[in-house]
Amino acid sequence: MTIASVPEIVIIDDEADILYTIKEICTYGGWEAVTASNGKQGYELCKKHKPKLVLVDYHMPDWDGLTTVKKIRQLDNSVSILILTVDERQEIAEKFIAAGATDFAIKPIKSPDLISRIKINLKINEIQSKYEADRHQVYIDKGISPATLSIICDYFKEQDRGLTIDEITIGLNLAYQTVHRYIQYLIEEKMIETVPIYGQLGRPKNKYKLL
Repeated sequence: MTIASVPEIVIIDDEADILYTIKEICTYGGWEAVTASNGKQGYELCKKHKPKLVLVDYHMPDWDGLTTVKKIRQLDNSVSILILTVDERQEIAEKFIAAGATDFAIKPIKSPDLISRIKINLKINEIQSKYEADRHQVYIDKGISPATLSIICDYFKEQDRGLTIDEITIGLNLAYQTVHRYIQYLIEEKMIETVPIYGQLGRPKNKYKLL
């Protein structure tokens, strides 16, 4: 008798074509995924399957993305939650991170980009699950995930120079909004220093280094 595989990923979106496309991308990447057309249905799938990663659309009727994220985070402290959105505003990202989101994928989504984003968020889930198993504090101040924080700090340690947010975004396959929030947290905690880059046209960019 064949044993059914357990879904690693739950996809929640009210657009059928997007559900189909993302599930096909997951299948191509070797991941088992199930789909839901609204937040409540997705929440029930999360209760049933306990996935490693949930992809949540921002704009949905009934439960919107923010409500759905809050409900799923109450179920599971370690699951990674990737937001699908056309809205790139940092203030929107801040609300989702505070609610428990892990990262963002900006629509329209390209297959290679989404596969990379899924891989890093599954890695975050693996690290977060270890924190959970070791009974560490799973979420620290202001919605910051120790797993994501660890990945970003480790990336800093691997470099011998300052890094811009864009460089970290590319190097780790995390969304700009996610990296920006964690950089702000590291600055507030006096864990990194800011190194302005002058001599270029336009506003100077900042690089960041671990203290």
